[in-house]
Order: sequence, then structure tokens, then C-alpha cells
Amino acid sequence: MARLAQTAGLTDIQQEILSTVRDFVDKEIIPVATELEHRDEYPQQIVDGLKELGLFGLMIPEEYGGLGESLLTYALCVEEIARGWMSVSGIINTHFIVAYMLKQHGTQEQKDHFLPRMAAGDIRGAFSMSEPALGSDVSAITSKAVKDGEEYVLNGQKMWLTNGGTSSLVAVLVRSDEGHPEGTAPHKSMTTFLVEKEPGFGEVRPGLTIPGKIDKMGYKGVDTTELIMDGLRIPADRVLGGVTGRGFYQMMDGVEVGRVNVAARGCGVAQRAFELGVQYAQQRHTFGKQIAQHQAIQFKLAEMATKVEAAHAMMVNAARKKDSGERNDLEAGMAKYLASEYCKEVVEDAFRIHGGYGFSKEYEIERLYREAPMLLIGEGTAEIQKMIIGRRLLEEYRFQG
Repeated sequence: MARLAQTAGLTDIQQEILSTVRDFVDKEIIPVATELEHRDEYPQQIVDGLKELGLFGLMIPEEYGGLGESLLTYALCVEEIARGWMSVSGIINTHFIVAYMLKQHGTQEQKDHFLPRMAAGDIRGAFSMSEPALGSDVSAITSKAVKDGEEYVLNGQKMWLTNGGTSSLVAVLVRSDEGHPEGTAPHKSMTTFLVEKEPGFGEVRPGLTIPGKIDKMGYKGVDTTELIMDGLRIPADRVLGGVTGRGFYQMMDGVEVGRVNVAARGCGVAQRAFELGVQYAQQRHTFGKQIAQHQAIQFKLAEMATKVEAAHAMMVNAARKKDSGERNDLEAGMAKYLASEYCKEVVEDAFRIHGGYGFSKEYEIERLYREAPMLLIGEGTAEIQKMIIGRRLLEEYRFQG
């Protein structure tokens, strides 16, 4: 893999960070990932190692104890981690999104209170938009906050929280009609609340319950949960940014950078699938020679490597666009769409190269084959990405007739 997915123009510091993460992945994640994944075991020792490396504060400003690095640096680190085990990158991603939302939209008091402890990894973040009947239609959120003196009372059921059990801070998007008359557009009457809780399952604070882990086809190890609010009381100073009605925009800003993260995950998983495929093709012999010497396998390897390169280039472009301060929803949507689709295809080709052994749980490709589909739906389905891309293209290429 020395020649694939290289990134030009990195600083010495970026290269040093990536080299450290790559070594950690090779030594601490890849050797144990399949065993932990099959047991659906939370990788506490790996998480502790990432905490020691400072990765939970990678993009948090130095004034709050973080490393103050760019989205590009973060995305390249995620690519390396996902190459080892995608679930570990998911543990970091939700934390990163909440920290990013606080940095961009939080009040000074909220930044001072949360960011230093998030940078140290002492507070782990999760965010919550989806609901059981919601799907991709965020405007259909029914969970609601009602003002009661200096507090808000939250009620409703949320779904698909990554890190729902292990987190101690959840950014929750709910409806808040206070100050927004009837008929207000749904996206203008939503608020993000910063909900502190104890890690674990069951009732983690009065009015807030995390029922347990959702059993999934793949993406194991990391906990995915529901969140049930029943009379949950939250102080008014825990409204993100201090003003209601801005939650939709805050959350979409976080999801936009999250899409770069998902693209990076797709790149990492695809890289690992290519590594496994090209390695196995040189070990397995049929008809008196390595299967790598058969033209059909060489064609597959060529297509796989080209897809890895293309997805990586689009992911890097989307991250650099965001780092420049420019709008990047078009680039992030394209990168997420292409990387997730190509990841699925590269993993499947590596699976085919392995033949019957790819179906065995003894081989790593079996795990990747179950993990890749999650990227097709995480942070917005392919169809949502294509809607975003199409609308932005029509804005850019508006016909003047």
C-alpha cells in the first residue's frame, strides 16, 4: 500500500501524526479487531490508547487543550483507523461532531465547560437526530422541548445513537415551538440541547433512559442505541448557542463535516480490502500459478486500486475545501457518495478474490463485507447525497435563458 492513497502537500506535523496513528493501527487494532468484533466487545484498551495519543482533541483548539488540527488531518487519521477497524473510527466520529458543533456554535460558557474535558477524552460525545419513524426526513422530528421556567422539559424517543451508552454528553435535536408561531417551517423550530448523562444503560439520569445496545449485522463493538426522554429536565443554558430555533442548522453543519468523516471511513475500509485482496491473490495458487497471475484477477485489482485512489482524492478535496472556510456541501456529498459506493464494490471484489474462504469468519474480509453496507446509509443515504449534489449543481449551473 506504499503507493496508494497518498496525500500531497502535508506538513511535517501532519505526516508525523499520521505515521503515529498508522503504527498504532498496525500494532494495536488490526491484530485484535476481528476477535473483538465477533464478540461485539467494546474496544476499551484501543480507546484508551487513542486517548493517550490525543485524538479525542485533534480538532479542538489549543486554548481548550486540543491539538488544533485541520479537518484534513482528522479525516486522514480516520482513514487510517477505519483501515484497522471501522467501529473505532465511529467511536471518535460522534465525539468529533459534538466538539465541532460546540466550537462553531456554542456559547463561551459552553465551550469553557465542555471542550477541555472533551479534548482530554474525559467527556465522550454523541449526537442524536434520528427517530424510529424518521428515516432521512429530519423535518418530521416529533420529540419536543417545552419551556418551564428556567428549564426545558424534553419528551420523545430517539434512534441510532452511536456511542449512546458510552457517551457522557449527547447533542439532541428536538422541536421547540416556544417563540415560533404555528406555521413556522419545521427546520426553523428545532433546537439542539446539550444533555449530560452518566455512561451506561438503563436510566442514566432522571427522565433519560438508554435501553441497551441494538444488535447489528456489522459495525459491532461500538454501541448503537435508542434514547428515551420522559420528562427530562434540561437547564436553559444547555441550549446550544443559547438561542432556540437554530438546531437544524447547527446539526447540519456537524453532519456536513461528518460526511467527510464517512468518506474517510469508506477510503480506509476500501484500502484494507485491497490490501487483503492483493495479498491473498499472491498466496493462492490455481492451475499451477498464483491467481494474481490470471488476467481476470489483475483486472479486479486494477479496478479496486483505481477506486481507492479516486475516493481518497475526493475525500481530501472535500476536507481541504471546508478547511479553507468555503462552503463544501457539494464536495462533501460527492465524496461521501463515491467513497461509500466504491468501498462496497472494492470489498465485494476482495471477497470474490478470496473465493470460499471469504465466507469464513477466520478471514478478515468477512468482517469488512458486513461493515461496508453501513457506510451506504450513515450520515445520509446515497439518495440523499444525490439530492444535495443535484440541487447544488443547479445553483452553480443555473440556465440564463
